[in-house]
Amino acid sequence: MFRDPLINVYVRDVDRVARFYVDLLGFRETFRTPATGTPDHVELRLEGLSLGFASIDAARRMHGFTAGTGAPRSEVALWVDDVDATFAHLVASGAGIVSEPHAFLGRLRAGWVAEPEGNHVQIVMHWPGAPGE
Repeated sequence: MFRDPLINVYVRDVDRVARFYVDLLGFRETFRTPATGTPDHVELRLEGLSLGFASIDAARRMHGFTAGTGAPRSEVALWVDDVDATFAHLVASGAGIVSEPHAFLGRLRAGWVAEPEGNHVQIVMHWPGAPGE
């Protein structure tokens, strides 16, 4: 009965956060409201993942509830071919450092950055030659 899952993240600046995911992470915009001006909600897609970024203010104004305002409010995990190069590119492009790339679970390598509102983005890859934990 359920279909088309979407994860919504409440943010202060919908447009700025959406641009981060489009420009740096390769998502594509699939929906925006309103169509012009400051958006209350933007939806993005990358392969099978759909993300929505909704305004904290719009949640209160339109739906009558207070969305969480402390960060981080979410984490998106993205698989890549080269964690170190991707991490360096994101940091050079303005992403905040949460955790430098490192090995874990004996077979993975990951690093975490923060998007413009402090929510975490995990960059992860399989690392067959990884040292143990």
